[in-house]
Amino acid sequence: MNPKPQTFKTRTLLTGAVLLALAATAAVAQDAPKKKLYCWNENGRKVCGDALPASAVDSARTEFSAKSGLATAQVARALTAEERAAAAAQAEVVRIAAMAEEAKVRRDIAMAQSYATEADLRRAFQERIAVMDETVKASQLGVQGRRQSLLSLLRKAGEEELNGKPVRGSLSDNIRNQHAELLRQQSILAQQKAERATIDEDLTAALQRYTTMKAAEAARAGG
Repeated sequence: MNPKPQTFKTRTLLTGAVLLALAATAAVAQDAPKKKLYCWNENGRKVCGDALPASAVDSARTEFSAKSGLATAQVARALTAEERAAAAAQAEVVRIAAMAEEAKVRRDIAMAQSYATEADLRRAFQERIAVMDETVKASQLGVQGRRQSLLSLLRKAGEEELNGKPVRGSLSDNIRNQHAELLRQQSILAQQKAERATIDEDLTAALQRYTTMKAAEAARAGG
């Protein structure tokens, strides 16, 4: 028998096994995470190492490639509870502002579609102004009436004291209630006046937006 074919076959098998082993080793090495180096500040001094201790996990650090020595990432320090709360609050402010801007755009579109002419827009605002003026006038009359009632009760209490009589409990209670109601109505009146003052500003801004949108529509139609 000639052993050469069998020897050649055995060598071929061994060579194939070695190649498979090398390929598997290379695949594992390729899939393994790349080793990093870390540098961070600790008690005012810079510390570097190939492992990040638990005490430095929340610290700002620079990460380097162990192979090239080049910086690969900058990691900011972890936020404190107060900073996270502040960031969340700021994000909420931004979200609300974005929603308000979207609502304004929708109002502008609706306004352009609702009023055929600038005169129609002015007329709608004039109706709103008239309603608010009547509301303010009614509130002013209510405040004046409540003030007169309170003054009358205070005069009665003053007369009782001047006559050497104790102020009746029911009268004192009535004075307190009238005063609280007067303050409430004054607050409502102040709010109504502020709303009335903004209508003129709203009209000016609405006219500007309306003119701009109509001009844009005309330009698109002409183009």
